[in-house]
Amino acid sequence: MPTPQENARLEQIKRSWQQRRQIADRFAGIKTKIGVYSGKGGVGKTTVAVNLAATLARAGNKVGLLDVDIDCPNANKVLGITEAPEYVDGEIHPSEKWGVKIVSMAFFQEKEDEAIIWRGPMVHNAINQFLQTTDWGELDYLIVDLPPGTSDAPLTVMQTIPMDGFVVVSTPQQLANIDAKRCINMIRKLNLNVLGIVENYSGDVFGQGGGEDLSRDIQAPFLGNLELRSAYRDTSKPTVLVDDDVAREYDAVASALQNSLKEFGRQAV
Repeated sequence: MPTPQENARLEQIKRSWQQRRQIADRFAGIKTKIGVYSGKGGVGKTTVAVNLAATLARAGNKVGLLDVDIDCPNANKVLGITEAPEYVDGEIHPSEKWGVKIVSMAFFQEKEDEAIIWRGPMVHNAINQFLQTTDWGELDYLIVDLPPGTSDAPLTVMQTIPMDGFVVVSTPQQLANIDAKRCINMIRKLNLNVLGIVENYSGDVFGQGGGEDLSRDIQAPFLGNLELRSAYRDTSKPTVLVDDDVAREYDAVASALQNSLKEFGRQAV
């Protein structure tokens, strides 16, 4: 006869299996799932994630954006959307703007500047709630904006969602690339794909070339440079919809990303 400890363990296994099945069902209609990730904050990861999503949507794809940066969610700000998702019969129905469906913790805060002071298990549970209850419908791409670093939150995503690969965002500076290597090592330790490196903030202020050096060092594709431009001051909409030069840069990144997906044998739309 099983002991109470054995019964508890069996129940935990059962709950975990049910969660994974629910998540698999939610993601069944999504063709390609791409994480946008960085080793440290402040490199423009969320800006890249939102503008990449808007670029793919502008090309005629059905696109979703999942912001799992639970502590500091702000993808909604970059997308320029304030309308919260609908919550009906236990399901989250994403908000949508510029052709991008979005779910973010920011929509569930009472105050924008509220500090979310949660330990790892609570962050893990919040992410799982998004994964289990969001009705994305049919999507060509889901862009997942991960929190920086190598802690519980990105680990939860990597171990739970069947990701097709990750875009790593860095900057020209040496310190940013050292931190980027840490998150790249995490991706590869989990036997997942590094689809490529994006160098953000390129130009006269911070320099250029660190991202290409990093891509050669880790033997991953280089997806492109994104220059530091004044157009990013306009926060009314994703900058690819404001500035033609920015749009061209992201078109090049999206094209290189699709080629990388093909190289890894993943379905590129």
